[in-house]
Amino acid sequence: MAILNIVKEGDPLLRKKCRPVTEVTPRILTLLDDMKETLIEANGAGLAAPQVGILRRIALVDLGEEIVELINPEIVESEGEQEEVEGCLSVPDVWGITKRPAWVKVKAMNRDGEEFEVEGEGLNARCLCHEIDHLDGHLFTDNVVHILSPEEVEELMGGEGE
Repeated sequence: MAILNIVKEGDPLLRKKCRPVTEVTPRILTLLDDMKETLIEANGAGLAAPQVGILRRIALVDLGEEIVELINPEIVESEGEQEEVEGCLSVPDVWGITKRPAWVKVKAMNRDGEEFEVEGEGLNARCLCHEIDHLDGHLFTDNVVHILSPEEVEELMGGEGE
């Protein structure tokens, strides 16, 4: 396994629509493993393949109890609305308030090629939406209602910094 370089805002790769995965190959499995290691090392909530320079529809989301691997994910249901803080490993040191569904259901494929569904609410719903947005070339800053000032970030973090 390897720690991958995280692509930063300004790189045109982050604005491209990703191609679906048609077959789970050993290369895809290695990518999933490397993305998981990278996500853990970066202490992030999620990571999408374009963030590591790969234009495939693959994302990982840390749902608290486990890191879920999503191949060809799509939101099939959503309910409600929330406005909460988001950040992004590809947009370091920027935090903003975004509008997202309060609950989502996502259909995806796992590393064995089997279809499954995962649901998330609150932070988990935001993470699922955020990572799926990456697969379509969108950053959270596209949907931001309000970019937080350094003072607002400091206040939200309770004096812990970033």
